[in-house]
Amino acid sequence: MSACHGRGPSGQEARDGLEPGAGAALDELVRVVDALLADEGGCAWNRAQTAESLVAYLIEETSELVEAIEDGAPGDVREELGDVLYQVVLHSALAARASSGSFDLGDVVRDVTDKTVRRHPHVFGADQTADLDDIVRLYSAAKAREKVGRTSAYDGVPAGQPALARAQKIDSKRAATGTARPSSSQGQGAASQAEQSASAIELEWGRALLVQVDEATDRGIDAERALRAAVREREAVLRRDEADATNQASAPHRHGPTGATPT
Repeated sequence: MSACHGRGPSGQEARDGLEPGAGAALDELVRVVDALLADEGGCAWNRAQTAESLVAYLIEETSELVEAIEDGAPGDVREELGDVLYQVVLHSALAARASSGSFDLGDVVRDVTDKTVRRHPHVFGADQTADLDDIVRLYSAAKAREKVGRTSAYDGVPAGQPALARAQKIDSKRAATGTARPSSSQGQGAASQAEQSASAIELEWGRALLVQVDEATDRGIDAERALRAAVREREAVLRRDEADATNQASAPHRHGPTGATPT
């Protein structure tokens, strides 16, 4: 990879140089959401929503986007990206309408723009990079400066993240600190409280699964994506068998009732 030299475009220049019609289209979406939330003539269901009540929809829309990306259908990706964007605009509009008026969409966009610029000093600053390792190092250093309040290397990994993905994320944090990976038996003492609320058999099965996840990590396999692919494969087989069974059940009997012979 060639090095990045000099200072890149400013955040505003970068935005102006991409998607020339996106700004107007986004403004129109904001107006649509504002109309839905209007006290007069709006939608009562949308006005009744909160960030918490929308979590299930956000997870669903994000999952559908992942499915579209992995299926490789550009039209579906486009649609699902729109659904996720709608969630961002709606969440922001609800926050702006709240009594606290904590933030609005403009704040969200400015924050992520500023953060992206800060974390890419090799593009928007004077730093230079020779390869991908340099880019990762600069990005990680910039992110660490933003998270100085964290007390553990494992802070910031969402507790609600799917278990396979979370296991690999925590392991990547471990690897970054240079700490040795604990064996599954090392967690048994700390898990005694968990064993009181869940069966020891279930916990032992989870430990065995974690060993498999660690093996996937060592082989460069995305465990969550691999399992999704395997589940999709099984679903396809089940659907095929289901269709075959339905077709056989509905097919006309060429030889009449059992035991009968054609005349």
